[in-house]
Amino acid sequence: MARRTKGRNIDGIVLLDKPTGMSSNHALQRVKRLYNAAKAGHTGALDPLATGMLPVCLGEATKFSSHLLDADKRYLVTAKLGQRTDTSDSDGEVVSTRPLNFTKEALDAALDSFRGDTMQVPSMFSALKYQGQPLYKYAREGKDVPREARPITVFELNFIKFEGDELTLDIHCSKGTYIRTIIDDLGEKLGCGAHVIMLRRTAVAAYPYERMVTIEELEALVAQAEEQGVEPKTLLDPLLLPMDTAVADLPEVNIPDTVAPYLMNGNPVRVAGISSDSLMRITLGEARRFVGIGKMNDDGQLAPKRLVVFTNDND
Repeated sequence: MARRTKGRNIDGIVLLDKPTGMSSNHALQRVKRLYNAAKAGHTGALDPLATGMLPVCLGEATKFSSHLLDADKRYLVTAKLGQRTDTSDSDGEVVSTRPLNFTKEALDAALDSFRGDTMQVPSMFSALKYQGQPLYKYAREGKDVPREARPITVFELNFIKFEGDELTLDIHCSKGTYIRTIIDDLGEKLGCGAHVIMLRRTAVAAYPYERMVTIEELEALVAQAEEQGVEPKTLLDPLLLPMDTAVADLPEVNIPDTVAPYLMNGNPVRVAGISSDSLMRITLGEARRFVGIGKMNDDGQLAPKRLVVFTNDND
């Protein structure tokens, strides 16, 4: 007999406003428990120091979480100038203290050097792997290992304010960009050192900031449901965004209901009008029900890559 899945099969995406001091995995597990979800995953970790948008994928939405991992991000960051730390943020130890002697023109020039396409050497306190181990593990052991510079793009870097020794910036960047490294590099360009004291992710892809919810708000809804004598899902599930929002930027290909069974069994189908071999969002019939993603194969057919498994168990 097959073992019954623990938790319910609920599909969708929660835009969690992660609190500071909590790991992304801990936040994920809290959301998973509150929703009593059988399966959950997040879309790119935020440092414990950081707050803000952490899309949590539930159920079948986890199949498309990697697409959000590759999405652009936006951050609000405050840096303390004059002090450099070994982690490039306020959780680390101060390794140097220097005076602030730069001009406004020097600051403007330094900020401008980060805009556009650049190469960035990842911080030792990152989750990137070296010989099978994350870099932060070596860093905690006091080891420095080789890291290759990687291409990143800073689409926007907006000056917000500079008060005392604290500089606040708004940064819209590509995947794989380390904000701590930008701040550390900025401090070195200015000759004074710098580290992150506040970091908030304000956007992932095109998700709306106002749809974020905190763990406390989710817990309050569970308590409210208990008071009203209804199941928590009655109040929690309306907060979920559809799972296809994770791939909303992909072009849509709509297939007729008649060929759906063939495609849903993993077989390629011939669809008129496709000519690109890039990933496409597949919808079904007049209702345009999202069923997965696919791409054109060598025979010019639409081949499914990831398909949604629909169940009737949402209890």
